[in-house]
Amino acid sequence: MRQRLPILISALLLGTWLLFGCGSGEATNSTSSLNVTVSILPQTYFVERIGGEHVDVNVMVQPGNSPATYEPKPEQLTSLSKADAYISIGVPFESAWLDKIAAANQTMRMVDTTQGIEKVGQDPHIWLSPELVKIQSQSIYAALSELDPAHEAEFKANLDAFIADIEELQTDIKGTLTGLKSDKFMVFHPAWSYFGREFGLEQISIEIGGQEPSAAELVDLVRIAQREGIQVIFAQPEFSTENAQTIANEIGGKVLLISPLNADWLTNMRYVAQTFAEILGQ
Repeated sequence: MRQRLPILISALLLGTWLLFGCGSGEATNSTSSLNVTVSILPQTYFVERIGGEHVDVNVMVQPGNSPATYEPKPEQLTSLSKADAYISIGVPFESAWLDKIAAANQTMRMVDTTQGIEKVGQDPHIWLSPELVKIQSQSIYAALSELDPAHEAEFKANLDAFIADIEELQTDIKGTLTGLKSDKFMVFHPAWSYFGREFGLEQISIEIGGQEPSAAELVDLVRIAQREGIQVIFAQPEFSTENAQTIANEIGGKVLLISPLNADWLTNMRYVAQTFAEILGQ
């Protein structure tokens, strides 16, 4: 009996190793989270809505920074070695950095969520149209399902729930923006053209082609604001408000901050729509 005991223990250890050791790759894939990096904060919301508990999301452009001028930190590029996917959205810093980002981890899946979307000129702000977010969400769902097929059904259920929320949002915004006295609003940075196109509003931008206006252009913008009865100039926290304040002073109006980069995308979209309604309905 004493001679058979070591053999029995060895057999049990071998069985345990075969069960947990040889199968460790599959078990890790089915239980660990996908490491996903995105460019801007609203994408974090999209990926988390679809991926749920099966994703860990990192964002490149940190709060308070602009995706027009952002430069990733060395430690961010280094951390990409652990990423399963990078999800791009077409913001300006990507044009300079996307090749370097891809080179940081050649096994990382590069996902372009601008595919299938008709751009308005060079405007990258496609996440501010709920209708276009539906398209982006489909791309995210497809990528997550390919990387983690074991949870594809859960991703699909999450996608369906998110799209239902987006459609409810669209209905609410249309109701909020019904019967306005004006359909024109003035902004410093032209972030809201896709939002305006979807909901029947016209954006007038102070910044032109990525450049701040000249003195002559400022005079023209003041005249436009006066002609259209504009009393509020919209700006965002990531940019200087100096020129917006100059125009506001000339028309006896004020500057109001709204952010296209808020992490809580769904709540922010409702807030922006309500803000537009209050200003344009006056």
